[in-house]
Amino acid sequence: MYLKRETGPRMVTLPDGSTMSRADLPDRTIRRWVASRKALIVRAVEADLITAEEACQWYRLSDEELTSWRAAVADYGVQALRVTSVQKYRQNSEEKG
Repeated sequence: MYLKRETGPRMVTLPDGSTMSRADLPDRTIRRWVASRKALIVRAVEADLITAEEACQWYRLSDEELTSWRAAVADYGVQALRVTSVQKYRQNSEEKG
């Protein structure tokens, strides 16, 4: 059996003390993005488990899409990743600007 050697860490400790490994990431063939899966990708990138480039390549995301997820989590938390919340948070951002 051949195991592919991955670059980067196999496991990281998150700021809340929990650990995350590459095995915790969603399947690379995923097509339906729910908030919890988006949050996993954002946490993995923020913790340097995977790079933003790897995330975009593996999950067929654009740089803008991943950047918007990261900004939403940074500004409003994981609940901002819900599709039904996007309109609400987008309106709040426009009112501030």
